[in-house]
Amino acid sequence: MKTLGRTAPLQFSRTLNKQANNSSLRSLLNTNRGRPCLFVQILYTYGIGSRTTAHNNPKATLLPISSLQLKVKHSISSSSLKSSSLISSDSGGGGGRVMASSNGCNNLTTKNFLRHVESLNNIPSGAGKISQLNAVILGEDLASEENDFVCPSKDFSNQALVPSPQKYLEMYKRSIEDPSGFWSDIASEFYWKKKWDEPVCSENLDVSKGNINIEWFKGGITNISYNCLDRNIEAGLGDKIAIYWEGNELGVDATLTYSQLLQQVCQLANYLKDIGVKKGDAVIVYLPMLMQLPITMLACARIGAVHSVVFAGFSAESLAQRIMDCKPKAVITCNAVKRGPKVLNLKEIVDAGLTECAKNGISVDVCLTYENQLAANRESTKWQEGRDIWWQDVVPKYPTTCEVEWVDAEDPLFLLYTSGSTGKPKGVLHTTGGYMVYTATTFKYAFDYKPSDVYWCTADCGWITGHSYVTYGPMLNGATNIVFEGVPNYPDSGRCWDIVDKYKVTIFYTAPTLVRSLMRDGNEYVTRYSRKSLRVLGSVGEPINPSAWRWFFNVVGDSRCPISDTWWQTETGGFLITPLPGAWPQKPGSATFPFFGVQPVIVDEKGVEIEGECSGYLCVKSSWPGAFRTLYGDHERYETTYFKPFPGYYFSGDGCSRDKDGYHWLTGRVDDVINVSGHRIGTAEVESALVSHPQCAEAAVVGVEHEVKGQGIYAFVTLVEGVPYSEELRKSLILAVRKQIGAFAAPDRIHWAPGLPKTRSGKIMRRILRKIASRQLDELGDISTLADPGVVDQLIALADT
Repeated sequence: MKTLGRTAPLQFSRTLNKQANNSSLRSLLNTNRGRPCLFVQILYTYGIGSRTTAHNNPKATLLPISSLQLKVKHSISSSSLKSSSLISSDSGGGGGRVMASSNGCNNLTTKNFLRHVESLNNIPSGAGKISQLNAVILGEDLASEENDFVCPSKDFSNQALVPSPQKYLEMYKRSIEDPSGFWSDIASEFYWKKKWDEPVCSENLDVSKGNINIEWFKGGITNISYNCLDRNIEAGLGDKIAIYWEGNELGVDATLTYSQLLQQVCQLANYLKDIGVKKGDAVIVYLPMLMQLPITMLACARIGAVHSVVFAGFSAESLAQRIMDCKPKAVITCNAVKRGPKVLNLKEIVDAGLTECAKNGISVDVCLTYENQLAANRESTKWQEGRDIWWQDVVPKYPTTCEVEWVDAEDPLFLLYTSGSTGKPKGVLHTTGGYMVYTATTFKYAFDYKPSDVYWCTADCGWITGHSYVTYGPMLNGATNIVFEGVPNYPDSGRCWDIVDKYKVTIFYTAPTLVRSLMRDGNEYVTRYSRKSLRVLGSVGEPINPSAWRWFFNVVGDSRCPISDTWWQTETGGFLITPLPGAWPQKPGSATFPFFGVQPVIVDEKGVEIEGECSGYLCVKSSWPGAFRTLYGDHERYETTYFKPFPGYYFSGDGCSRDKDGYHWLTGRVDDVINVSGHRIGTAEVESALVSHPQCAEAAVVGVEHEVKGQGIYAFVTLVEGVPYSEELRKSLILAVRKQIGAFAAPDRIHWAPGLPKTRSGKIMRRILRKIASRQLDELGDISTLADPGVVDQLIALADT
């Protein structure tokens, strides 16, 4: 029997009529023809449409329909229909499991018009079997093994901006074949003092043809702050809440409407102009998640200044590096912040950083300091007269209107430095026009944004996620946004869901690290809250392993909220690969398909594009509006790092697998590869295999020198709360890896870890783990960027246990 195709309803209705007179089945089929996922599940439940039917497996026999029980699942649930209830076989053969058809969730046949959607003429059903892919789903069963796909509900798809694969493919095709028209139409929705020149895009990504250069909307004159604020107010959104601010402590909160936000932005912008900050000048921002952080970003953008936000918690040395690189006109900070029960004295860090800068001949004339009275008072704050100024003493005195500085689309908007833990930090430079259009568009479609939504991204504005999806993306869409000062497990692990219920959050975007942490703490912290307002979930920062994905979906989202598992980078400005929640069935752990205008390719070590299902290096062919333009003051490093490895492409530095259905599975940084006796093993593979063990909450794997194998595998493992460490458990974890990946991937050492060293954004600092594993304890470097530096001492103490 053929797999489901465009004419599936007709084909199978004939088959059904031949096989049985079952009125309930016929009724179900007729009722649900418009719901492909449910339609398919009905067919498989009745033993019809499987690749392992009697038609192609002589040893398998369809059981009489009258003997089958009706097992129809809701269309958003992932199906795991076992063939034992559908197929009878006199030997193991091929009849042991009913597999989903490759057209399992929608009836669609499409022409192979583009390389990276070439496999979409069969609608997704499973991950397929790629030897290199075991890892991605990291030790957990591949999607196809359990017919594991999750389809959006009919109600969700009906209201979605992109309601079907057909609509996605239609829009995607135009974005690739007519990028100028596609992006011009979207850009026209924003305010431009002067329209851009033609062509819309000018680029060179091939170092052999000259300097790398990317330009979008060149000649267009606009201002992103104006588009975030004035434009929305003029559209009637002045009284709409722009920011709900939730403080560290319960019951401490505040709000700003769009009109109020504009007034405060203008006051700060006027102050900055008064102290001599001009278009093109840099301003370092060292603030926690107070409302003053997005206010400062928007104020800088309003006057054409280039903001550079440094995560409030970076060490004085890291801060000094950034100040010395961009030479700002001012530093904006606050006296202190309280994160959970801990108080962090930010002004002291700034003072030390400025002292270090002065030793190197770099001085800053103004340090504007916001008094955060909830964390510390003025009397306890050290002060340098003539340089230090209290925000509250000056900013509120300025006018609440400020003339806009109109800028070219290619004028710089902000600098964001990547971690300076090793070597000189890289100053990623984003420009105004393309970034504005791209972040707004990705936010709108990836989260299926509606004007009634209340959106919460848990990221800090010290990272790119906070720039694109806390400040600019949401506000360009006129969204109501939550800014949270605290930590998600204070005063307990139910804080996130308390906030969700308090503000009726509809879109919740967070990191897999947080998902796993909350999962480890138990379901009761989640289920004590309603969460009924939620309709879309999102994941960012690293690949989310399938077990965490399922917990996020089933427990947090009550098995009804699609998950936008987004892949992107500081350098990309916005999402490159992401589900559109109403369009495609999802596979837990896969970032699915490229966003509009993005052409991902997978290449081998020689830079040759690989077709079909494969694994390799993830690159992008052609630019997109949100791409960064250079590394500040070091264009040569920009070209060498991102464009020389594979000329003609942007090299992401990540590994990726593509399955038979065209789904993308990110496998982690390509430098996180361990060569064990000639076997190249991605650390993410082993980590996911370990995490699939029911008693393992989290794992991080690094390579260490091995006198026989070249490199050995060293695993740091955090157990589920309440589970004790034991020799039996160590053996069980190793066995799990051997079974799911192979004996060659078995860890040589299991290091019990109460916690892992992570940055505030949730990134595991594997550099530190490598030093601990190799006992290079005098080379740990800067650990001030960690959320909990004390974890390092714990790991060292446990190194020989």
